[in-house]
Amino acid sequence: MAGGRCGPQLTALLAAWVAAVSATAGPEQAALPAEQSWVQPMTASNWTLVMEGEWMLKFYAPWCPSCQQTDSEWETFAKNGEMLQISVGKVDVIQEPGLSGRFFVTTLPAFFHAKDGIFRRYRGPGIFEDLQNYILEKKWQSVEPLTGWKSPASLTMSGMAGLFSISGKIWHLHNYFTVTLGIPAWCSYVFFVIATLVFGLFMGLRIFLFLPSTEQNGRSEEAHRAEQLQDAEEEKDDSNEEENKDSLVDDEEEKEDLGDEDEAEEEEEEDNLAAGVDEERSEANDQGPPGEDSVTREEVEPEEAEEGVSEKPCPADTEVVEDSLRQRKSQHADKGL
Repeated sequence: MAGGRCGPQLTALLAAWVAAVSATAGPEQAALPAEQSWVQPMTASNWTLVMEGEWMLKFYAPWCPSCQQTDSEWETFAKNGEMLQISVGKVDVIQEPGLSGRFFVTTLPAFFHAKDGIFRRYRGPGIFEDLQNYILEKKWQSVEPLTGWKSPASLTMSGMAGLFSISGKIWHLHNYFTVTLGIPAWCSYVFFVIATLVFGLFMGLRIFLFLPSTEQNGRSEEAHRAEQLQDAEEEKDDSNEEENKDSLVDDEEEKEDLGDEDEAEEEEEEDNLAAGVDEERSEANDQGPPGEDSVTREEVEPEEAEEGVSEKPCPADTEVVEDSLRQRKSQHADKGL
């Protein structure tokens, strides 16, 4: 009887002891830190780290079964990253939609290799051995790189990242309306439609108000430039007129100098002609002295008469000289004009 009573008591004592031990051991086990991950999470703020050195990136989603199957292999690959001299990262496309747009991720999981800012798509299985051989054997060299507008660092992909970021924020806001607040989905859609219309009207009104001012500023700048060009042309015209006037004055002065020289030459010629005429007259006067021959006066007089006729200047010659002088004077007057 006593033995039957002791059995339940011992059982109760053992149960209480086990409960106490489990209560004391529970907090200690909860306090143990989780296993450290060797995979570096990448975000929109630190993704530029992959532009230097060699990297392997994995794009995943928490709800993706295929992504979950490669988690252990990816972690093992990251643990051996130091031996392979490579850094390993991962991107949650739910939390970082901008990065998924920058790399234009359309399927999950997606793997990328980066070497000094040059990106390539890895399309093999996410198994540790294949990933290790891909790095050791440098199989990535045979893969065509993402260059030009396809490169994640290009301006085009930066714009794509912005679009994906906006779409991700809209998706999160939709989930907040439908899941957290319990609003029907059609109400959320109506809200986004109205918001889109209001945003479009606001942008149109802004363009309508500020565009005329920019056009006026542009027109004023064009008018100012036209005035400057007109002033420059007027200055050029004035300078050209002044140069022409100076050249005309110089030409007139040269012509006057030439006219003076011509006048001096003509005066010299006239003086020479007059001197020649005077010399001829003096020679004619000097000739005809009375001879000592025994000729009669009657014989001498006819001879003197003939000599006088010959010594007198011919009126035709004087007229020719005067005509030549008149012609030279008229030519000099024409040159002066």
